[in-house]
Amino acid sequence: MINCILASTSTVYGGTYLDYLFDSLRILYKDAQKIVFIPYARPSGISHDEYTAIAKSAFQKIGKELIGIHTFDNPIEAIQNAEGIFTGGGNSFVLVSELYKQNLIPVLQEAIKNGTPYLGTSAGSNIAGISIRTSNDMPIVYPPSFETLGIVPFNINPHYLDPHANSKHKGETRETRIKEFHQFNTIPVVGLREGSWIEVQKNQITLKGDDFTARIFEQSKTAYELEPESSLAFLK
Repeated sequence: MINCILASTSTVYGGTYLDYLFDSLRILYKDAQKIVFIPYARPSGISHDEYTAIAKSAFQKIGKELIGIHTFDNPIEAIQNAEGIFTGGGNSFVLVSELYKQNLIPVLQEAIKNGTPYLGTSAGSNIAGISIRTSNDMPIVYPPSFETLGIVPFNINPHYLDPHANSKHKGETRETRIKEFHQFNTIPVVGLREGSWIEVQKNQITLKGDDFTARIFEQSKTAYELEPESSLAFLK
């Protein structure tokens, strides 16, 4: 019954907030009019109200009403009664810390697994994986656990960046960091490039987006590319 879109980013180069996903969001939320927004990741440290206003403006363009979860007296009931859910990007550690504080991790898991349509972008996609241990974000707060929703059987690395051959940067690449992760962990990682997303429909997990492949990392294997429209269900 799972019905999710897990996107690398909210905004692609040259576009506006969520505009590249509008067609898919109309389908995702076809039976939902009011969407509960989780703004806890607070990109650039903006307030929950400021973040909700940005997302609300985008959802108005597809004829949907968006309501920030922070405005509800009971966040747990807000998720349990939600017609649809959207978790925005920002800092994954801030997001997960607040989800644990509000006791929302198991509630979100149950709602999504029972079919409530869910959109995640960036940090909101990170939490759909098994953990946030492959996030690009700084751990500026310390959540009770790095474990997250486990909606997909792998981790996601949003905003995946390929190394540039002519770059003067000599620090670790994204691929290097994920290889380090696999020295200690067996969880597969999907490097999700900008403009790409993962669609989860029941038992089907499919890479979407016309322009880019995804970079797949598995322990003790050479990283490889996966084409759009490919299944990701084999990653366990």
